[in-house]
This record gives sequence, C-alpha cells and structure tokens, in this order.
Amino acid sequence: MLTVKVSPKFQVVIPKQVRESMHLVPGQQMKIIQYENRIELIPERDVKELEGFLSGIDISFDREKDRV
Repeated sequence: MLTVKVSPKFQVVIPKQVRESMHLVPGQQMKIIQYENRIELIPERDVKELEGFLSGIDISFDREKDRV
C-alpha cells in the first residue's frame, strides 16, 4: 500500500509506479467514487482502447433444444 499527502489545494500525486502500471497519461479524466471512509479513482478509458479486450474468450454455448 502506498501513501500520498493531500496538498493545501486538496491535490494528490499518483505515484509513478501506479501511473506506469495503469498506463495513465496527463489530462486523463478519472471517475471518483466515494464510499463511507474511502475514495476510489477509476480512469476513464477511450472506447478504442477496449478493442480486442475480449479476444480469446469462448463465446460458444449450447442452446436449449426447444430454442433451435
């Protein structure tokens, strides 16, 4: 677990190792979700980045005989 400090302007710096592993870029927008006593930052992704993320998934399934 990493620790960051809140600046007087209520800003935090995302540590370099997190930025790199999450492939964050300057200006990227983040969703903020507040739970009771914690905050989650979720990076918004461009739809183009999602291309191919399901490759290799098995989409075959057995249909019920009365549905064929």
